[in-house]
Amino acid sequence: MKKISAYEIALSALSCALSTLFLTLGVYSGFFLFTAYLLASIALILPLCKRSWRGYLFAYVVTCLLSLLFASFRFWELIPFAMFFGLHPLVNELQLKLKINRWLAFFVKAVWFDGTVYFTWKLVFAITTPVAFVNQYILPIILVVGTLVFLAYDYFMFKWRVWANGLVSRISKK
Repeated sequence: MKKISAYEIALSALSCALSTLFLTLGVYSGFFLFTAYLLASIALILPLCKRSWRGYLFAYVVTCLLSLLFASFRFWELIPFAMFFGLHPLVNELQLKLKINRWLAFFVKAVWFDGTVYFTWKLVFAITTPVAFVNQYILPIILVVGTLVFLAYDYFMFKWRVWANGLVSRISKK
């Protein structure tokens, strides 16, 4: 087994600290929560730039635990991150490493995203709206709107991955 370098440990710790900070701020602000999921996911890309799988796992698990602790155990607000947003960078990296067809991967990830949204909507928050149409057709709405939102999110995350790879490679050369 390859020994993890001090640089990879520092990168993982930085990733964990940023992700935890974003999630904690998101939970306490309320309106910033969905942006916090996005920013925490971007921060988790950092260890993957050096192909540090253990570093990513460390950052993800510790981020979930510290965010839970700092968010006063308001776990229901962290479930979308733990179920999808925190794992998405790893799945993207595995998709590229294993050369999985991007359309097949997109379909599987979109179903995963829509499932997370539906789970959060129905089981965690038990959200109902005053509009009966939305309550009655929530699953098709999530499938259509959720998949469109995920399309933009997935594209954006791949672009951020390229940017993060460039940043980490410039830092590691110094």
